[in-house]
Order: sequence, then C-alpha cells, then structure tokens
Amino acid sequence: MAKFNCELPTQLINELTKLEQNTPKMMEEMTKAGAEVVKKNVIQNMNASFKNSSKLVPYLKVTRTYRTKDGSVNTKVGFYGYYKKGSKKFSITSKKGTTYSYDGIPVPLIVRAREFGSSNGEAKKPFFRKSFNKTQIESEMLKVQKKYIKE
Repeated sequence: MAKFNCELPTQLINELTKLEQNTPKMMEEMTKAGAEVVKKNVIQNMNASFKNSSKLVPYLKVTRTYRTKDGSVNTKVGFYGYYKKGSKKFSITSKKGTTYSYDGIPVPLIVRAREFGSSNGEAKKPFFRKSFNKTQIESEMLKVQKKYIKE
C-alpha cells in the first residue's frame, strides 16, 4: 500500500490563514474601488449628454458596501434625490390610487429620460451604460487585491 506524507511550511499556512480572514474586507474594498471608477467615468460622460452636468453631480452617489442574501458583495453607483428647480412639485399616483407628492423632480427620472429617451420626443443620449469599462474596473480591483495577496 502506498503512503504519502506532506508537510507545508508554517509560513505558508500562516499566510493562507491571514488571507482567509481578510477576504471579506478585501472583497469590499475591491467592489468599492470598482464603483469609484464607474462614478468617475459617469461624471466624464455626463458632459457630452447634458448642457450643464455640474448640477446633477451632487446627486451621483456610491452606496456603502453590503452583502446580499446569497453572500455576494455589492456596491452600487446611482443617482439619488430630488432636483429642486424652483417650487415645482412632482406627484405620483400608485396603482391603488394613493398620490404621493414631492418637492422637485426625481433625479433618477431626469437621468433615465436622458439615457433612454422619453415619450415626449427627447432623443436618447446614453452616458451611464458607457461608463462601465470592464478593463478599467478590473485593473483597479486588482490593485486592491495586490495589497492583500503578495506574490
């Protein structure tokens, strides 16, 4: 009968244990870095789609990193809030008949109309979808990974 014994160096075992403990933190930092790249690209691409994009930049936010039910790590980039242009009110009626009114126009509505066009005849000028450059995002995420995994 054949027998096999293998001994790993304690230094390698210690490195693997440390990596296992730091993996959740590393994943969070990696997704955050990727989201920051997307945010920077969105700001650059907005200039081509809007006459004055600086008014919408404060509404562009990166959410905090969170875990989903299936264990994935997510960080979102999106537009949040209401653009208060004068005293204009915006109201929505739900399917149940309840009416909600807000001060200002929802920024995601403005952005979505520019991204995909609107039924009022506004042509689409995509800028958000163009901001997801896979190679840029992956390179930024690999920089974060290299801090944790030393070769």
